[in-house]
Amino acid sequence: MHLEPYDGEVNSASPTGIQVHLQLGDVSAQIAQVGASLRALRIGAVDLIPPYPLDAPTPSCSGVVLAPWPNRVRDGRWDDRGAERQLAITEPKFRNASHGLLRFTAYDISETASAATLTATIVPQTGYPYLVETSVTYVLRADGIDVTHALTNRSATAAPVALGTHPFFMIGDVDTQDLVLRVPAHTAFETDERMLPTGTRPVDAALRDGIRVGDTSLDTGFADLDRDPDGLVRHSLTAPDGRRLTVWQGAGFDFVQVFTTDKYPGQPLAVAIEPMTAPADALNSGAGIRHLDPGETWTLEWGITLD
Repeated sequence: MHLEPYDGEVNSASPTGIQVHLQLGDVSAQIAQVGASLRALRIGAVDLIPPYPLDAPTPSCSGVVLAPWPNRVRDGRWDDRGAERQLAITEPKFRNASHGLLRFTAYDISETASAATLTATIVPQTGYPYLVETSVTYVLRADGIDVTHALTNRSATAAPVALGTHPFFMIGDVDTQDLVLRVPAHTAFETDERMLPTGTRPVDAALRDGIRVGDTSLDTGFADLDRDPDGLVRHSLTAPDGRRLTVWQGAGFDFVQVFTTDKYPGQPLAVAIEPMTAPADALNSGAGIRHLDPGETWTLEWGITLD
């Protein structure tokens, strides 16, 4: 697949930068340059991602790529193999460093009609002295979208990395409260008042069988995920009429965060299903952190389908 550099213009009204529009038959997607965010996905007339105004910043990190760590780092402080690091505090409310270093980055873009690759480099900075090249490629398919991430360490020493993504979902005009959520997890992370992990607990089987979104409130990380025979973890949202949106995550994505909120613009209730390679505060716990050798590349895949 040959991708050409994007030659469009930045929409001066949009704080999310260039908007890349992809089309494959009746499947379409919109990717925002800032944060490489999956901003829209539609199959026919059915929206699968809740929209937000073009002149608004990305709400609740919607669709953004989270690297070189997802979620939170307690006090922004972590032990880097004996060296104490202090990251910038980007979540003042809870005094944490949150969602990595690329959330507000304008990525470089290459694209075809039905695929786009966005690239950005994590440069050495306060609390993270590593040079890591990243890319995310979105490829439309007849029933949804495939997403591939790559991280390459360009540092002289091994670089600790993790990755996540933060998509919100809907099924057309179905009330999100009436969608049935299924997450094949066996362990949940308990958290304190700063949304940082304090321990784990077993997951009620109801979540694996399916619970109505309107009957729960979640901002919870999950682990010990069941994988299907093909090696993929599959989460789903099912509408009352039987339509099912599936979020699948491949090897390396061993965790997921599920978040419900009534603060997403234009939505009485919104739900995010966030594939992650590591849970909250992983730079301290080490859970899910991968140390990439100089020159090593880590490739990760996830995607969305509707049936």
